[in-house]
Amino acid sequence: MGKKILKTIVTLVLLAVAIAGGFLLYITLSDYKPAEVIEITSENNKGQLIEQGVPFTVTTFNIGYAGLDKKQDFFMDGGKKSRSSSKNQTISNLDSISSFMKTNQSNFFLLQEVDARSSRSYHINEIDYLAKPLEDYSYAFAYNYKVAWVPVPIFNPMGSVQSGLLTFSTFKNKSNQRYDLPGKESWPIQQLELDRAFIESRFEVNNGKELIVINLHLSAFDEGGKIRKQQLDYLAAFLEKENGKGNYIIVGGDWNHALPGTTPDRFETTQAWPEWLQQFPEDFKPSGFKWMVDDSIATVRTLDVAYTEGVNFRAVIDGFLVSSNVDKIQLQSTDLAFEHSDHNPVTAEFILR
Repeated sequence: MGKKILKTIVTLVLLAVAIAGGFLLYITLSDYKPAEVIEITSENNKGQLIEQGVPFTVTTFNIGYAGLDKKQDFFMDGGKKSRSSSKNQTISNLDSISSFMKTNQSNFFLLQEVDARSSRSYHINEIDYLAKPLEDYSYAFAYNYKVAWVPVPIFNPMGSVQSGLLTFSTFKNKSNQRYDLPGKESWPIQQLELDRAFIESRFEVNNGKELIVINLHLSAFDEGGKIRKQQLDYLAAFLEKENGKGNYIIVGGDWNHALPGTTPDRFETTQAWPEWLQQFPEDFKPSGFKWMVDDSIATVRTLDVAYTEGVNFRAVIDGFLVSSNVDKIQLQSTDLAFEHSDHNPVTAEFILR
């Protein structure tokens, strides 16, 4: 009996090793490895040229794959869940996000965490879902999370993920490119992680210049912020180069830092400052650029527990950085009470000098 038990144990161990080895081989061979710069097709490309001196609006919104509504938590932030609570809830969240966009009617929407086809959002193509009612908008999508299978949490794994950045515009688009950001985790963690990037979209202005709109989503959970620093250094070099050409530049998105001029202390909470949130580094200073943020409304909440106002830690991590030749007319976050996403949208009205 002893030998049989030992043989069974050895067999099970070898089987577990074989399965684990096969999985590591699978995620290594299927790993998404994009080039540094990739051309992206603009769908439904139409609209007019942008006019110098004529105001337009830009909204940035991390939609949390339409799965991180106020009743949800998330395992990476100390919670337990990795998927939307149900397909019906995902659709309800998408409907509310879409309704906000139609009501808001910004000229640009810079969206993050939009799933193209993922287990966590019940394989709904959120790109098509959001694009359908926006008939007058062009749009461009770029992956920043493409993994065949994420095996955690163990008892309810995230599963397959195809997700990324989505930029909508009412203006005629000249080009779009996906820029791969530097800074990677070590093997095999990186094979299950995001491949961070930004979308650079170019638009002709009637004075012969170009407006460059950047949609980005920086890293959050890198230990010590080393990867975030590499990403910001890369972005700063890119901005300096384009600014030297005299182009107009607007950068919007989820920066995953407490943005300059804001403090989480103004938002009531019973929680401590989360480890993943860092103050924005003071040495990030591309020449001539200025921040456009609303410090009065939190744009993100913690996800270790479902949302209760006054309990969850909140901060401002979503906003805009613009070149000196772009002026703000007004800017305001919209408090959606984290009803359908763990973020609130931020809208700015700009004018080009």
